[in-house]
Amino acid sequence: MSKQTITVIKGDGIGPSIIDSALAILEKVGCDFDYEFVDAGLTALEKTGELLPQETLDAIARNKVSLKGPLTTPVGEGFTSINVTLRKKFDLYANLRPVLSFKGTKARYENIDILTIRENTEGMYSGLGQVTSEDGSEAEAMSKITREGAERIVTFAYETARREGRKKVTAFHKANILKSTSGLFLKVAREVGERYPDIESAEMIVDNACMQLVMNPEQFDVIVTTNLFGDIISDLCAGLVGGLGMAPGANIGKDCAIFEAVHGSAPDIAGKNLANPTSVILASIQMLEYLDMSDKAARIRAAIKDVIETGDRTTRDLGGTHGTTDFTDAVLERL
Repeated sequence: MSKQTITVIKGDGIGPSIIDSALAILEKVGCDFDYEFVDAGLTALEKTGELLPQETLDAIARNKVSLKGPLTTPVGEGFTSINVTLRKKFDLYANLRPVLSFKGTKARYENIDILTIRENTEGMYSGLGQVTSEDGSEAEAMSKITREGAERIVTFAYETARREGRKKVTAFHKANILKSTSGLFLKVAREVGERYPDIESAEMIVDNACMQLVMNPEQFDVIVTTNLFGDIISDLCAGLVGGLGMAPGANIGKDCAIFEAVHGSAPDIAGKNLANPTSVILASIQMLEYLDMSDKAARIRAAIKDVIETGDRTTRDLGGTHGTTDFTDAVLERL
């Protein structure tokens, strides 16, 4: 069997240091990967004059699996977002954002285990038809939902729930007001749910869902929703377990996947050895699960859990006083 090659985009700001941390942990747990390092974001712009060089796109297409640090998209450069571009280019239609409680974080809840599955290519967030009138008095954008797009994301959610032994899928929508777009999504979600009698199906209007997530988050297991709602909800869920430093993300398509830290590049602490690498380590755990290496994934998760629970060399956002390398060393020792 040939070795798996992973495309690695170290990213901007704190990206390189947290990616190095994740790669050290993957090596320690016995992952025999080859890595192809490419650039995107500001790092690429400085080197090549492009935010997303063709060489990077080619490597992602060739290797099919990528691990990515946070990227900076310069404001007002006429380039919407590197992440949105990657999702569209490789049709990474499913965005997976799991959140899991770890004892020892400053989170308000203790037993959260929620997976948000967000449609990643359609809807309001995709930025279709954005226009502002010449005098700046009006702006408009278009939201488009297709039956095919809704069906594949909801099916993906139920298949994931079944594979992971989860019990319930809740569709978040706004079909009471957005009768066409959100209405179509909900209609399809109901149809798909009927094909999975072994899994409980629920639906919830998104504004109520936000309140329920804050008041009684334990009722949720798998959440499936459209692009914009999913973007907002997944960050809310991250807040339930201690913030974006504890939340990874996977972008998955038919034959290509990109795993990433979901937080920003934090230029203010870049190069200071302060960043918490947990998000990108958890993203590498998602990558291992995708590659059917769940045993290794479980070992890393257990090591992180123990470091955070015992407060051994944790970073400042976790209430500790240590930096990226100390935290990484603590995880490596447990492995």
